[in-house]
Amino acid sequence: MRVSVTEAKGQLTELVRRAEAGDEVILTRHGHAAVRLVPVAAARSRQSRRMLLEAVRASAGAKVIAGESAARSQDFLYGDDGLPK
Repeated sequence: MRVSVTEAKGQLTELVRRAEAGDEVILTRHGHAAVRLVPVAAARSRQSRRMLLEAVRASAGAKVIAGESAARSQDFLYGDDGLPK
């Protein structure tokens, strides 16, 4: 449902109820979407996904084994002039 900000002023309570019920409520300004009303639970789930991704990245970073760079791993295939041997 799309509602202009001007119209939303008079029916904010109803719009909040609809958003909590799962309806997509988009407030528009000059005909363009400006804001989407979403329940706090949905915002929390986004935050929990973000926190999970950060935890996975941190865990993966801790498992990295230091070693030689892969950038030069195939140097044995080429001579000093940069051409294949």
